[in-house]
Amino acid sequence: MILKSLLRAQAARFTALDPLLPEPADPPEGVVLTAALAGGERVAGVVVRTIHQPGAPQTLWSTRDVRELHPIVGAAGATGIDALLKRWVQRLDPAGPDSACLVTWPTRDAESTAPLLAHGFVPLTVLAVRTTPQPVSPAVCSVRRATPADLDALVELSMAEVEYAALVGGGIVRDDAWEIKRGTVAQHLTRGDPIWLAELDGVPVGMVEAWETDAQPGSWARTRVRAGRWVFVNCLSVSPAARGLGVGRTLMDVVHTSLLGPRSAGSFLYYNPPNPLSPTFWAKQGYRPLWTVWELRPASALR
Repeated sequence: MILKSLLRAQAARFTALDPLLPEPADPPEGVVLTAALAGGERVAGVVVRTIHQPGAPQTLWSTRDVRELHPIVGAAGATGIDALLKRWVQRLDPAGPDSACLVTWPTRDAESTAPLLAHGFVPLTVLAVRTTPQPVSPAVCSVRRATPADLDALVELSMAEVEYAALVGGGIVRDDAWEIKRGTVAQHLTRGDPIWLAELDGVPVGMVEAWETDAQPGSWARTRVRAGRWVFVNCLSVSPAARGLGVGRTLMDVVHTSLLGPRSAGSFLYYNPPNPLSPTFWAKQGYRPLWTVWELRPASALR
């Protein structure tokens, strides 16, 4: 009963913060934390631990041992987040070096920034959305749908994105990164998922993966965006030698033109705010942050 009341209050607060936020979903199964505030009110949260096995695609952008807190703080905001994080410190299980604590929270909730920073979290990733069409720019390269014959070029380009992301804290270049990328890209090609390849004078210089997804009740997408049909941009990568020429913009124009239609709610993607290229690029494409993924590595650094 208390959780339902907190969820209703949190839904009202989220709507006031950002009209694009979906209504908060019921918490997942996990370890329940509760904390009392100074006025006697209580807040709650659920901690879900996920272990990614070696070779899993997630290990290229995530630690293998992930503990994620799902706060349910009603209208409490920063005070509720702070109280939950203090409680989490007391309940945290031992963690090794390849581990992290995560909290995904609305980007526009500026007042909750202070307690997250105070407990050691950094804003490592954002989920950004685009709901308004933007003008299409003149193409600077040729773009075509990739085929299985392009696998080697696609793997090399997608690895360039992982390696650059690792410089700014998001990606992790594992020993088996090439094998993981080759397997996932090959799987997308086999399924017919849209992948486009950009070429300059016949040389591959960029690629993008994107596909449509329905944000329906019970789906992962529905916990992050409002109900509707969305385009999810999974990976955009431009070779180091071709960056700054407009290749990424041309690729995204193709994605938006090809996949977004009259019934589309919009498109969304993840990028790393510490990346010096991403925030400006995606803002120019019409994307703006909706959720911030606050992360702390290793999990034992939680304070």
